[in-house]
Amino acid sequence: MRQRSLYAAAFVALTGCSVGTGADDRIFTLYRGSTTDPNMRIHIASFDANEKEEYNRENCEIARQLFQAQPGVKVKYWCEKGRYRK
Repeated sequence: MRQRSLYAAAFVALTGCSVGTGADDRIFTLYRGSTTDPNMRIHIASFDANEKEEYNRENCEIARQLFQAQPGVKVKYWCEKGRYRK
């Protein structure tokens, strides 16, 4: 039940994402690592709502916390300012 609630909250947080119409300096991207390669960067979501930087940063951090808090998660999640990059 708790896991279902986390998934629902993550979904709600991620639905605020949209294709970018704002400046690139307002965008935040959520990444995760890999259990096989700690240096790997896997793109999870981009937060690029046409809002202030704080809005996208906070949504990215909320999603990061929800993903990281799932039982059994062994990889690190993190947010970076800017569009997705390899």
